[in-house]
Amino acid sequence: MSKSLKRVRAALEAAGITPDIRELGQTRTAQEAATAVGCDLDQIAKSIVFRGEESNSAILFLTAGGNRVSDEKASALAGEPLGKADAALIRAQTGFAIGGVAPVGHLSPIRTFLDPRLLEFDTVWAAAGTPRHVFPLDAHALPGLTGAETADFTQ
Repeated sequence: MSKSLKRVRAALEAAGITPDIRELGQTRTAQEAATAVGCDLDQIAKSIVFRGEESNSAILFLTAGGNRVSDEKASALAGEPLGKADAALIRAQTGFAIGGVAPVGHLSPIRTFLDPRLLEFDTVWAAAGTPRHVFPLDAHALPGLTGAETADFTQ
């Protein structure tokens, strides 16, 4: 088991959640992941990471699979202009590779915002630390687990 998977598993267990991490194989899109686990597209909790232009830190936006993050709304919430986070920044702050950023188990604390659309479901699915692994989670546990601020930041 990779270090990334172990961190996600440990974070879930520390929160009192029994992890159900599943290997999907290679999925490149939220739709492919939804099809693989048999859920609605919007039940996929996508992790979109931006770089704060002023703070030079990663900022995480957890959004429903069918939604897109609005650059303008996200920047307003973050209180600073946002740019593209490169693989090095994402790996340094979260410990995860692009495509596998989990909502929990980060190497360093990360400022997080949550799409309210995810809270319309009982269960959502999120990356488990690698691009090939996901786990189901009670959607209503996300704010407490991640410290995320629920806000509208989608187009």
